[in-house]
Amino acid sequence: MEEEHAVPHEEPEPRSKRVRSQPTHLNDYVVSLPPSVTNSQPGSSQANSTDEKWRNAMQQEIKALEKNGTWTLEELPEGKRPTDSKWVYKTKFKSDGEVERYKARLVAKGFTQMEGVDYHETFAPVAKLVTVRTLLAVATKKDWIIHQLDVNNAFLHGDLDEEVYMKIPKGFEKEGETRVCRLRKSLYGLKQASRNWYKRLTSFLLSLNFKQSKADYSLFTYQKAGIYVAILIYVDDVIIVGDNSKKIQQIKQQLDDEFSIKDLGPLKYFLGIEVAKTKDGLVLSQRKYILDILKDSGMLGCRPSAFPFEQGTKLDKGEKEARVDATQYRRLVGRLLYLQATRPDVTYAVNVLSQFVADPRKNHL
Repeated sequence: MEEEHAVPHEEPEPRSKRVRSQPTHLNDYVVSLPPSVTNSQPGSSQANSTDEKWRNAMQQEIKALEKNGTWTLEELPEGKRPTDSKWVYKTKFKSDGEVERYKARLVAKGFTQMEGVDYHETFAPVAKLVTVRTLLAVATKKDWIIHQLDVNNAFLHGDLDEEVYMKIPKGFEKEGETRVCRLRKSLYGLKQASRNWYKRLTSFLLSLNFKQSKADYSLFTYQKAGIYVAILIYVDDVIIVGDNSKKIQQIKQQLDDEFSIKDLGPLKYFLGIEVAKTKDGLVLSQRKYILDILKDSGMLGCRPSAFPFEQGTKLDKGEKEARVDATQYRRLVGRLLYLQATRPDVTYAVNVLSQFVADPRKNHL
């Protein structure tokens, strides 16, 4: 009888001991992380219902929502299911790093909504990047005013057509209370919030004699008595350009009376693009946006590279499946980002478009 040879037992490969840490873009927020994640924030900055600054922030948010008529307290009808909500906390800083204020935002848990019952349409158009560049090119060539606006609590201005109910926010329930909040206006987190806000803003601009572009539904133009004003919308960020400062100021005031806006003055930063006006035109740069990505990915200290791939790299047929080496992809991403970040800051697209507007017969591209 042949002896059975014991098959050597293969030890499983040890699991990675990589320390998981909180993404840097969450540093300004108060979050609750599992024990396996190293939190870079000190424990004292975590949300605590007994902390006075966060309690005050929550009180201010509730007062603003009630003043806006966001909901009414009603008994829950039979067959209806209320949506839950949560609090999101963020610390707002000034440009010098000093704490400006503590902000608490009430967010509905929209993922529990049922399509056809709690919401129907959700799509809301946003400005196309080509429209942004074209509008800036025309405004630069004609030396128009280029300003930026920000709408405070934009989603709260949309009216709800559906019958949506939400539980009373945590921390504000009364003992024995059986009523729930029937939402009369949109709330952050609802699936239809962005669409309702866009619909409300569109209706208001049309009432001011603006015309909506058929090529880009986020572009609205006003032209009367030799005055031209254009408004471009990207959710709650608004670019307004025109050739008449008095009319622009009037429109700003009308928007503020209706929605409460923040006038940010001349356009400086929009959708991750830095904007600077010079004597030669308008300069666009995404350097800050790229560096922010590098910082979030922990690759800010990587060396610049003039080309994305390492020299001599060859692609195989993939017949032998090998374990994926994440560091290879990290190096590739770093190279691609640095390829952009190390380019000159000046972007010539606006100047080229300006020349094209001046003389379309010439091919500048």
